[in-house]
Amino acid sequence: MYHGICLKLDYPLLHNLLCLRYGCPSMEELECYNQKYKTRLDEVGALGEIPVDLALEVSSPGAERLLKVPDDISRFKDMTMRVCYTENIESNCPERDGVFLLDSIENDSEMCVWKFADVKENRDPLKKGRPLSRKQKDWRLKLPFNLHTMVTLYLE
Repeated sequence: MYHGICLKLDYPLLHNLLCLRYGCPSMEELECYNQKYKTRLDEVGALGEIPVDLALEVSSPGAERLLKVPDDISRFKDMTMRVCYTENIESNCPERDGVFLLDSIENDSEMCVWKFADVKENRDPLKKGRPLSRKQKDWRLKLPFNLHTMVTLYLE
């Protein structure tokens, strides 16, 4: 028989997380927290206050989370992102997508400027191992905030 226990763990420095670059604790902080949690869990377990077959599941938004434009993307400026977008909001044009790096955010005109990321998906398949061409490196996509349909971190 499975005994489910739901625990909500509040990270003690949660307000500081918002100030961190990627909005998450470091590996060292996670390891320290894990050690303290395990010690406390062992103490409570020795008293017989929790089931012996306790399982712990940890989840996080991870790389698959949706990024909000423009709020979230500036934090991930140096990371490759998959961007889904439409070219025109008024017509029935198909959704397009690409793998880009954020070049800049133009808040006054509410535009993001994207450049091709140097990833396999953007390279010519006939020129194996070759970097992006000069034309590809210089190309930019200026996209209004409202034409972004989905932005996620790119996992190669």
